[in-house]
Amino acid sequence: MQNIHVLKHLALRGAIHEHILTSSSELAKALNISQQSASKHILRLIKEGLIIRELTARKQRIKLTEKGMDLLRMEYVDYQRIFEFPKHFTIHGIVTTGFGEGRYYLTQKKYMDQFEKKLWFKPYEGTLNLKLSGNELSKLNLLRNTGGMLIKGFESEGRTFGDVECFLATMQNVECAIVIPQRSPYRDVIEIISKYHLRRTLGLKDEDVVEVIISL
Repeated sequence: MQNIHVLKHLALRGAIHEHILTSSSELAKALNISQQSASKHILRLIKEGLIIRELTARKQRIKLTEKGMDLLRMEYVDYQRIFEFPKHFTIHGIVTTGFGEGRYYLTQKKYMDQFEKKLWFKPYEGTLNLKLSGNELSKLNLLRNTGGMLIKGFESEGRTFGDVECFLATMQNVECAIVIPQRSPYRDVIEIISKYHLRRTLGLKDEDVVEVIISL
């Protein structure tokens, strides 16, 4: 938690966008801690890859790394869950073309049977992929840590198919579900299934920005 406290202070001073000039004594005064503790915090954040530092003659120039910003984004999403999204939350993503693996996996009968039983619809044989960035990426990490409806993996013809977690959702009032494969090739993309061909039904094309309301 102390990492979050220090990162938040640095971010509020502008260290998300550019390097800021500061000293251990300034940081200590702002956080109401000793200068020695402030120095230790800075060294720990550097070691954990949360900030980068450049030393100058009298002060230090500090900027948050992408890893550090991700940590703050996760904290932000947690507070959204507490105060804004008790039962659901919204993700915005950009329609993108995937690797084409969704169709292959969805046609596996042992997956399809479980999808029908747990999601109450038979998915169209393909997925809609949405690329995420910024705070939206943190929401994807939140989903991965929350745990949804489990679609159990299996073996077939000498090949292993991993577990998949699902979250019911809607997109432009169309029922759908987010699917998060245990062994997904994506880090910044969510895959969406529906009983409809979503691109055709909703008139979507690559680069369109869409909103998905996800039930927790």
